[in-house]
This record gives sequence, structure tokens and C-alpha cells, in this order.
Amino acid sequence: MDMKTYAFPGIIEDDILQIGAGQIPYMRTAWFSGVMKENESMLLDAIGCQGGRVMFFTSSGTAAMESVVQNYVAAKGSAFIIDGGTFGHRWVQLCEYHGIEHESMQIPFAQDIDYSDLEERMRNYRPAVFLCQHHETSSGQLFDLKRISAICRKTGTSLVVDVISSFLAEQLDMNALGIDVAVTSTQKGLNLPPGAALVFLSENALKVDFRHNNYYLDFQDNLKNLERGQTPFSPATTIFMQINERMRRNLARGIDDVIDTTRQKALYFRELCARYGWEVPASNPANAITGFFVHRNSALLCSELQKHGIFIMPCGKPDFFRVSHMGADTCQDLDELASLISEIENRA
Repeated sequence: MDMKTYAFPGIIEDDILQIGAGQIPYMRTAWFSGVMKENESMLLDAIGCQGGRVMFFTSSGTAAMESVVQNYVAAKGSAFIIDGGTFGHRWVQLCEYHGIEHESMQIPFAQDIDYSDLEERMRNYRPAVFLCQHHETSSGQLFDLKRISAICRKTGTSLVVDVISSFLAEQLDMNALGIDVAVTSTQKGLNLPPGAALVFLSENALKVDFRHNNYYLDFQDNLKNLERGQTPFSPATTIFMQINERMRRNLARGIDDVIDTTRQKALYFRELCARYGWEVPASNPANAITGFFVHRNSALLCSELQKHGIFIMPCGKPDFFRVSHMGADTCQDLDELASLISEIENRA
């Protein structure tokens, strides 16, 4: 049975999948260094980080987050965290684990930040670093980076953002927004298999005297190897080759078109949600996913869809599910998905 997945990374084109299915070339070559240097250049261009660098980790996105806490936040000294859901809370857990001084602001499920309250708390605490998600993937809520950036500039706070589910789905310009560090991974906006994570460092962030608290994720060692287009340890070679092909295609299309395609699918699926009476709770929903509540048979939904070779994402909240808009699916696919969800929901 053909599989259709509306969980991350979404449906991937067969020819890009085949890059990962072929023989694996040796990575310590001038050819592979060229691939990695081109990857870095294309990625920096796509996120507006001219003058910065991109470090490549063979890991999940959480390892990239941890690398930032250990190398960057530890060097700066203190953090203020937007605890907006599962992934925002991960920043809290990482700071607790590594003994980083921090305060956090808990945001109710699928709600926006009270930016006036945030500014007052930031003025009082004066943290060295601000940690947040651009898009809290557990709920579908998008936070306002322009307002956050303005507050960080007023308080002289370094802005660090998890853009794992907003890179290539939302407009992002690190330099314009004053973002010092951003993290992402391959299985979301890049629409590639999981297994690699990226840390973007702005020109300003590169001036920091990083801490050396992790052998594998050490920034200094990774930046040194980056000069020769390599990673210190064995990379996920074929995934980095897939990044190269994906970014070549994205830049040929234009990043604005890539983002607009995702936005249009998100808007279309939300029209279907309204048609079928499913609530979308996010006050400012992101392009990457639509999170929605169904009315009945939620315990059956994922398993019944899987019988048809279809995957969507459940959540910790009862009756709440998420559909990704980052794959190679179409509006016709979304029509069929919504129709099947409704059929399952209304079974006796």
C-alpha cells in the first residue's frame, strides 16, 4: 500500500528519497567538502544570515538545542524562556539539566504571548539570552518574532530561536530580526528524513567565547572543521547530500514561493476544518501544521487512518491532532484526508 504521511517530514519526492537509498560515498574528500560548503552558503542565504556560519550535526533537533545551551547560553550566563508547550518546555529542561540560571514564562496552550507582560518581566530580569520557539509545534501557535526582537533589543538580550518547524515555512531573516542563534533540523521545513540538525550562528554570535562542555557538540571544534567543509565526526552523508538537492531546488523556485505553497495548503486545510466543524485552537496558527480538535472516535483515528496507509500526528491533549503542510501533498490529497477523517469520526 502506498503511504501518505501528514506527519513530519511529510511526503518526500521519490528522486530525493533515492539519494538516501544509493551507495554511500566516502565523506573525507574534496567533493564532499564542496557539497557541505555549498550547503552552508545556500542555507545562510535562505535564512538571511549573511556573515554567519552553519554547523551541521548528525543528530535530532534536540541535540542542536542542547549544543546551544552548553556552548552559548552557558557562556552568556542566564536565560529567559518562553515555555509555550512541549518544545518550549524543552529549553527549560535543558537549562535545568545543565544548571543554567533562568526564568520562564508559561504560555497557555495555543495562545499567544502577552507581549506587554513579557517586556516588563524582561526589564526586571535582564537576562543575557532569550530562548523561544518561533512556532510551538505541539499546538500550532506562531509567536511574533518582530515583537520579541524589539523587546530583546531594548533589554540588550541575545535572541536564540528554535525555528525547527518554521524554517522554509515562515518568512525568516536572522539579520533583520537580530537573531543571534537559530536551530533547525531536516525532518520539517527541509522535508527530508530525520537525522541531521543545523545551528545557525550570526556574525555577532561568532564573537562569543564559547564554553567547552560537550565533546561531540563542541562549537569551536565544529567551526574549525567547517573551514574545510567537514564535520569532526562521521556525518549522515546521504542526508547532507539530500540537503544539497533540496536547497538547490528551493533556491531555483525562490524561497518566497516555497513558503507560499506551504501557506496555501495550510489555509486550504483550515477551510476544510471549518467545513467539518473541527476547532483550530491556535490564536495565530503557523503555516507548518494545522492542529485541530475532532468530536468523536479520536481513540480510533490514527489506527484507522494507518489501515489506509495514512499518518497524522496525535498530541497529548484529548481529541487533538496535527496535520503537516510541509510535504509534497496537494489540495486533492487534503480533500481525501479530511473526508476520511470525517468518515471515521462519524462511525457508529
